[in-house]
Amino acid sequence: MKKLILLWFLALSTATTFSQEIFTGKVVDGETNEPLPGATVLAKGTTNGVATGFNGEFVIDAPAGTILVVSYLGYSSAEVPGGQNLIIALDAEANQLGEIVLTSSVIDIAKTRETPVAVSTIAPAEISLKVGNQEFPEIMNRTPGVYATKQGGGYGDSRISLRGFDQRNTSFLINGQPVNDMENGWVYWSNWQGLTDVASGIQIQRGLGASRLAVPSVGGTVSIFTKAAEMSEGGVISQTVGNDQYYKTTVAYNTGKSEKGWASSYLLSRWVGDGYVDNTAGEGWTYFFALAYQPEGSAHAFNLSLLGAGQWHHQRDAWVSIRDYENFGDQGEIDPRWNTNGGVLKGKEFNMRRNFYNKPLATLNWDWDISDNVKLATSLYASAGRGGGTGPRGQNFRNGDIDMYPFNIDLTQHYLENGRGTRLPNGQIDFDAVVATNRATTGPYTGGITGYEGLRIGSNGFREDGVNREVMIRRASMNSHDWFGAISSLDITSGNFRYSIGIDLRDYKGYHYRALNDLMGLDGYYSTGNQNSAGEIIETGIKADPFKNTGLSGPKIDYYNIGYVGWQGLNGLVEYNDQSKITAVLQAGISNQSFQREDLFDQPTNPMSEKKNLTGGYVKGGANYNFNDKSNVFFNAGFISRQPQFDAVFPNFANLVNPDLQNEVITSFELGYGFLARDFRLNVNAYSTSWGHRFVSRGITNAQGVDGTAQFKDISVLHQGLEVEATYNATSQLRLKGMVSAGNWKYTKDFTATLFDGNNQEIGTGTLYTDGAKVGDAAQFTAFLEADYRIGRTSFDLGLRFVDGLYADYSITDSDFLQPDNQGALKLPSFALVDLGATHRFELFGKDSSLRLNINNLFNTTYIAESNSNIHADASSDTWKGIDKRNYVWLGFGTTWNATFKINL
Repeated sequence: MKKLILLWFLALSTATTFSQEIFTGKVVDGETNEPLPGATVLAKGTTNGVATGFNGEFVIDAPAGTILVVSYLGYSSAEVPGGQNLIIALDAEANQLGEIVLTSSVIDIAKTRETPVAVSTIAPAEISLKVGNQEFPEIMNRTPGVYATKQGGGYGDSRISLRGFDQRNTSFLINGQPVNDMENGWVYWSNWQGLTDVASGIQIQRGLGASRLAVPSVGGTVSIFTKAAEMSEGGVISQTVGNDQYYKTTVAYNTGKSEKGWASSYLLSRWVGDGYVDNTAGEGWTYFFALAYQPEGSAHAFNLSLLGAGQWHHQRDAWVSIRDYENFGDQGEIDPRWNTNGGVLKGKEFNMRRNFYNKPLATLNWDWDISDNVKLATSLYASAGRGGGTGPRGQNFRNGDIDMYPFNIDLTQHYLENGRGTRLPNGQIDFDAVVATNRATTGPYTGGITGYEGLRIGSNGFREDGVNREVMIRRASMNSHDWFGAISSLDITSGNFRYSIGIDLRDYKGYHYRALNDLMGLDGYYSTGNQNSAGEIIETGIKADPFKNTGLSGPKIDYYNIGYVGWQGLNGLVEYNDQSKITAVLQAGISNQSFQREDLFDQPTNPMSEKKNLTGGYVKGGANYNFNDKSNVFFNAGFISRQPQFDAVFPNFANLVNPDLQNEVITSFELGYGFLARDFRLNVNAYSTSWGHRFVSRGITNAQGVDGTAQFKDISVLHQGLEVEATYNATSQLRLKGMVSAGNWKYTKDFTATLFDGNNQEIGTGTLYTDGAKVGDAAQFTAFLEADYRIGRTSFDLGLRFVDGLYADYSITDSDFLQPDNQGALKLPSFALVDLGATHRFELFGKDSSLRLNINNLFNTTYIAESNSNIHADASSDTWKGIDKRNYVWLGFGTTWNATFKINL
């Protein structure tokens, strides 16, 4: 790394100093016509320069005939003759792809001083320069209300929360298309690693947001854009290197728009790395293709795109106790890299947990300008995701000493504890020993299925002559899907009013099953998971590879079910904009969701459930008022009735519809203030969101010692907070950015429910004592401050992020909350992280080029990013920073680095 930094400074020493001169004009985004604050305006061949204000304007007196060089991070530079009242439009680089063709009007973009919502925007420059080898969601940690972590540390295993609501309750859109899983609402970022290469911007709309989709989210809407208005011919080659043998190569090319209106873009990228966490190696490919057609003078524009990121990576799936991080660290030091389920097989890295997936997303956009004031925007999309994750399967050896694993009973570890394998001196698992033990302890098969005599056959829980139950193999839990959707909106403008009506249609089919992946030295596996058969011996498995797994074909074990989800939505909007002071908007939407479950293994008498239709909807509105050209205020309020998710409709993996279904109810109110001056921007907003009528069914033992199942039907939480975001152009070279987000997220009361026995007879009541308990798993206080300093073609940025008010992720039905005197949620230690970056731009072979260096967690701070347990320390506890070491946590990464060289062709 020292050599890399030295090379960077050598490159820096070759910098050519560009000058500034003084003219009048405005620098804007070539796609949106929005001003670009902080753009650099240099007089070619001199040493003077200025930065534009927040309105994109610059004022300089300059001699006639001077050529201005205008640049902005993330945008292509421009050279224009000097003059007065210039309008200089810069084209976004859009990371590797430059501009992607034709933005569809189905995307709902919040506009400054118009749209009455709290919004933060991340420019393409920040994505391109600062993500590096980090997870895509982590770039959003610099905005209010966001808490993103790497979870177990496998590349792609990250997650994000917004205003304390997790990914299931935050909407994620790519070019206007929803990407949250249709069954459980989750977003698997390993499927979207390619966004780092193709994203041209991120807009985070907190709270109700501006989206017109049928039912908005609770926490907010994150819109990710991958294309711009037009593109010019050109290409990019980039090479990234990083810690732990991370390498990434990207090649992209744009044809430019032809005279007949055709244009296309191509990108191919490959990454490979060993992973920061032990035994979390991975590899992935990103592919992107876009084809656009817009004849000159035509009212129609079309864009076809395909985006995908096939990948595999090893995981750290089992939570690790603080004492294990310490036990396996160097000389008793905490080691955040420790992975309990990684090891070696045949001299190569092997891990029982391996994720593999390929999820291509194809989109066809059609924009039709019917007339000057009537527009129709339609988007058709489809996705066919294939893949899953592997894990151990075999006899669950529980030797009674389960206190070491009270929250995560790790099958691999229990297997080892019972003499079925060994750990190497460095703590890694010797999987060769596991294979040897499987073979040595498994005799020849002598059972009743012919054709398998003499083979080594393993099983899980089934006893037959010659079948060994005490084995461990690697299975694959597959979660594939077919997803089709259509979004269309008709916009009509009349005077100061805009009217819109739209539809949102989705059809989803999810396939869930298990298959064999690695027999670990055995010849076959006896499976009795399918209740439609007496059992079968399986000798073949699928490959844990995103492009080579057998998909839906092949033999299956344990379970096989299909989820069907339909969605039909209608939405409408009325907006008033006097083009000066007032903008007011009222939106409403209604949707029907249908749920059906098919079980091909476990329920032979009832393989197909009834179809359940549930209706939801929303009403929201707000207004923005501009006092003058600097200050504005806004408010918004809304009511949402949201359908429950698939697992709530069909609880306990059964084909029986939950008779106690009810919609969740969300109410929200928000106030905001904005200030916009030449060199200073400030946004302040306060919010209150109530989320109620949540259904939770759990088996509990109440305070009287009675066991049963309780159905809590009105779990509710209240999320309130204050957010501040500011940017200050201190000088033409120095820009300061910062934010503070302070929340108070908690449960509102105690909850009581009737307790039922196994025959569904009332046997008492159960109470959860949660009044005032803090919501866990997301930091309630975050702050960020960044300084960006530029010297000619070189810039440095230093960022400080502070996190506090982070509580453990816990279930409110844990035994702790069945006692009225419980201690509530476990508060984790606060932490502060420093990131350092530097960029140098130069010419190489006459081509614009750049070199970027990122160092994340500069001071190698050790911190707890998440906790999966809620053990409070007492006087007898062995602690680390006040936290009982028996707690199972994810530690954040220590110091990491990456460097990227890019040349524009």
